[in-house]
Amino acid sequence: MKSSHRNEASERGADAAPVSGIGDFSMDHFSLKGKKAIVTGGNTGLGRAFTVALATAGADLFVPSITDDDGTTGPLVEARGGRYEFIKADVTRPGAPAEIVAACVDRLGSLDILVNSAGVCPLASVLEFGREQWDATVAVNLTAAFEMAYEAAKTMVPQGSGKIINICSLFSFLGGRWSSAYAATKHGLAGFTKAYADELAESGIQVNGIAPGYYATDITTATRSDPVTNQRVLDHIPAARWGDPADLMGATVFLASAASDYVNGHILVVDGGYLVR
Repeated sequence: MKSSHRNEASERGADAAPVSGIGDFSMDHFSLKGKKAIVTGGNTGLGRAFTVALATAGADLFVPSITDDDGTTGPLVEARGGRYEFIKADVTRPGAPAEIVAACVDRLGSLDILVNSAGVCPLASVLEFGREQWDATVAVNLTAAFEMAYEAAKTMVPQGSGKIINICSLFSFLGGRWSSAYAATKHGLAGFTKAYADELAESGIQVNGIAPGYYATDITTATRSDPVTNQRVLDHIPAARWGDPADLMGATVFLASAASDYVNGHILVVDGGYLVR
């Protein structure tokens, strides 16, 4: 009886129509060949990982940063066959986001991907963190991300396609001890991501976020160097290790590529499991 059942099922399967769309999928959906991308702050820290990830998948890169180009990111992009254009720019300066997008389109020919990576995380207790520090944090982490996305949308909507990736944080979901403004801006950035996704999806544009966990970069050197604080972090990560910037590269390519064309308003957490413990 079991054998007969399997044969009948096989016969039905042979006559059934193929599932729509499945045969059209290939690894080419992850390719970024010919795409043009802006990564703010893309020449240092995790920003460099986003830049190199996109280049590895085939994109050309336009990188605005407030810091000088130290000559290390460009060769990484070019070694992967991509074009690298750098401009020193402060994304918080009025008018800078529009200038950056215009310069990208002028130099590279178009804009298909925006990664809002530039950010700051000043630490201070509640009574030591005043309006000046608050305004400076909001300007970089939230307002500049909005203005960059706004200017990018002006190019992406007419062309009917585009990817905007906002770099959120675990503190898009958690409170922030000693980092009230950082937590507030990252919560805000997650909300902004969903709001833009809701409207821009109908124009063929996907807006999503990546929320990195604790990564081994220059800004976490002090924490990792202290045995007590280092262990405190590790005890909270099921993967039992700090993240490596390379751990973010697959998520970046996915959200920048056609493989994520039906992903809208999602915050992809890449944290080794931190939030589940």
